[in-house]
Amino acid sequence: AYKRFSELLPKEMRENACSARVPKSDILMLPELRANPFQHRICHVFSTSETGDDSMSFEDFLDMLSVFSDSATSDIKSHYAFRIFDFDDDGTLDRKDLEQLVNCLTGQGEDSRLSSAEMEQLIQNILEESDIDKDGTINLSEFQHIVSRSPDFARCGGLQG
Repeated sequence: AYKRFSELLPKEMRENACSARVPKSDILMLPELRANPFQHRICHVFSTSETGDDSMSFEDFLDMLSVFSDSATSDIKSHYAFRIFDFDDDGTLDRKDLEQLVNCLTGQGEDSRLSSAEMEQLIQNILEESDIDKDGTINLSEFQHIVSRSPDFARCGGLQG
């Protein structure tokens, strides 16, 4: 992990890789993230940058790799998946978050985008299935409950490197 992280840095900075930060643009070049529709959210969630530039320290990079590893528990993976899907960082998945989530998964092209009616129906179905307390949003425990009923989540549908 240290070798991969230091290779993202310019040669002159590799000696001090532990104290360096890798820019988000370089993190996005990693093969594991290049085609991921949530690549920007992943950088945002794992970055501890105080400037908000989503750059990563070695510790941030390690955290990201550990969550994406096969040995991470379903609880850990679902916690981070929830944070990644919570686009407005308000602690719940509301209709706006769900719409952005669906758009990320289906692509932004005209031929792949859902119609307004299809989107509304899909969001309604998701909320009916997941919103246990019927408050119009999905909180972390509701999300983890759904994930616990999906054995494939950690293996293929969830966060995997």
